[in-house]
Amino acid sequence: MAKITENTRNEVKEIVYNFFAEECEVDKSKINDGTFIIKDLDGDSLMFLELIEIFKKKYNLEIELKVIGKYSVKHPVATIGQLIDMQMLIIEHENRLLDLDIKS
Repeated sequence: MAKITENTRNEVKEIVYNFFAEECEVDKSKINDGTFIIKDLDGDSLMFLELIEIFKKKYNLEIELKVIGKYSVKHPVATIGQLIDMQMLIIEHENRLLDLDIKS
């Protein structure tokens, strides 16, 4: 579990923007938090899995894909901003991510 700071959020945002710009061959300046991953960028769910692996390595996270899958069924991600928010939760809570639904 990584400590969340404003710097962490900025790093995550930068990685996500750069990733989608490269993978979708889109100018990074055309991407913002409201950009739709599928509709606007022609992205797909495999890209999300790739990003998870990037963040697992960067932040030394221990989280099972099934935990993320279960969470994302209840909390689907459509935009870049939503993806960044979910990634922040993954970094902060790791395998305890599903516990957030219990507390809600």
